[in-house]
Amino acid sequence: MNVLLTSVGRRAYMVKFFKHALRPDGEVHAVNSDPRTIAFHYADKSAVSPIIYSDEYIPFLLSYCKDNKIDFIVSLFDIDLPVLAANRQKFESIGTRLIVSDSGIIDICNDKWKTYNYLKDNGFSTPRSFLSLEQVLQAIESGEVSYPIIVKPRFGCGSIALSVAEDHEDLLYYYSKNMRVVNNTYLKYESAVSDEKIIYQECLKGQEYGADIINDLDGNFKNVIIRKKIAMRAGETDIAQLVDNPAIRAELERLGRMTGHIANMDCDVFLVDDVPYILEMNARFGGGYPFSHMGGCDLPQAIVNWLENKPVPDEMLSSRTGITGFKELGVTRTE
Repeated sequence: MNVLLTSVGRRAYMVKFFKHALRPDGEVHAVNSDPRTIAFHYADKSAVSPIIYSDEYIPFLLSYCKDNKIDFIVSLFDIDLPVLAANRQKFESIGTRLIVSDSGIIDICNDKWKTYNYLKDNGFSTPRSFLSLEQVLQAIESGEVSYPIIVKPRFGCGSIALSVAEDHEDLLYYYSKNMRVVNNTYLKYESAVSDEKIIYQECLKGQEYGADIINDLDGNFKNVIIRKKIAMRAGETDIAQLVDNPAIRAELERLGRMTGHIANMDCDVFLVDDVPYILEMNARFGGGYPFSHMGGCDLPQAIVNWLENKPVPDEMLSSRTGITGFKELGVTRTE
């Protein structure tokens, strides 16, 4: 069995996890639009792809899958997910399974305004959010919210252009600055669907947590693994401790059953006065998954087992609590 990891970027650890799951005969293939991708060094085979929004992207992937007998695809990038999901039938017609959620839930996850409304409408606690500068200014004036205010792209990932406005001048500055960032980066592609490209959120004061909500390949809920964030770097968790919190677990189990997403959903949660506030949902493996894996969870192996109709014991989707993990910097030499 062979897997293709798309938009693999620098997540070399995912290549290693899937190589272990597919041993001894399966292959891990990796593609990315940037050839300077360290994950290529660890993959069995790799290739440089067209950019995601190119008309050649899906034909390239289909050809690659046929030529290399790819059994399933896992994407590691939010921007990739809607494009793949929209072409699911094309991949299924050549025998390649997409481990990607349905377009509806991806659309909710990738659009932070839709995320906010989905959570609010379904009774989840979530930070108050606003879609225009005028709305947030009115809310501040009325006392509904107060500074600091989070200013970030409506369609964003990896904390790109995420800013904290401490006062009115900051708010106006970050609005203009973040609009420029959106229009001059790959964020412009998804953001093109709306004139409202920035979202404003109240800044919660509490402990931040990350979590993996795990469903099977039919969208059935399996488990929640929670990690307390201790340090962050460039939008990813750098140090975390695996914990259990009944309040967070209950809310995220309800969310996982409601969304029916496929495999992993990476979530960010703030605990404020013992109330979990859900900030974001990402329908993919996130940068915090290695901490779950460190604790004993092996979702790549579970995905392989599900595809091969083999049993997946509960312990394969569980992690031991009380463990603290640290990401480290390293250098890999390539010729």
